[in-house]
Amino acid sequence: MKKYYKISGLTVEMDSFGYTVTQAEPYLTEAVEKADIVIRSNWEKVKEKQPHLSDEDCEYMSTGASFYYQLLGFDGMLLHSSAVVLGGEAYLFSAPCGTGKSTHTALWRKVFGEDRAVILNDDKPALRLEDGVWYAYGTPWSGKTDQNLNIKVPLKGICILTRSEENHIEPFGGKDAIFALLEQTARPQGAEGRIKMLTLLDKLLTQVPVWKMGCNMKDDAPRVSYEAMSKGEIKDRQVTE
Repeated sequence: MKKYYKISGLTVEMDSFGYTVTQAEPYLTEAVEKADIVIRSNWEKVKEKQPHLSDEDCEYMSTGASFYYQLLGFDGMLLHSSAVVLGGEAYLFSAPCGTGKSTHTALWRKVFGEDRAVILNDDKPALRLEDGVWYAYGTPWSGKTDQNLNIKVPLKGICILTRSEENHIEPFGGKDAIFALLEQTARPQGAEGRIKMLTLLDKLLTQVPVWKMGCNMKDDAPRVSYEAMSKGEIKDRQVTE
């Protein structure tokens, strides 16, 4: 049976199964004549390429990929990251798997208080440019931890995490930044989609402060990242450097 969801400010028609349905339940909305995004699962194709995965895992990956590829048509994109909200603003921490994104945002909750710092999405938040402003959204595709909220929050900053014995953070821009973000998003196959993605990333890098942080995952780390990122200054971050 077709179900309709409100995800990232868009109406999504999706017929799915498994834990995809469970994680999407908070996003349910009333049926409409025409949805903005229609998801048709191709989980069998995912299964062919990754037979070691369960059918539910393949369904989850298939529906998520379909949503994020179509989101590009609405000035939106996926960023593989852990997103934490503090003071009504979203801070995203991105890095390859195993670096410690979730560990770092969990420390934000520990240091700043669970009543003040909340996880918007622990794996695949959506970013959308709306009326010249970037927002971060929770989505049902939030990893096995299922930490996500169906809310929209202004995007304050993005930080690329690396491991380090000492905490340090600095502005990050230019081609290195765009390649780092490209590594953590869903990249379309066609030339038109690629151009759209690069154009959107250019706008993101020129409008939202991006940082690079060496992090030791100790209690001082959230204070170091928040103190820098909350200032929200953009300095020399043009993609075309």
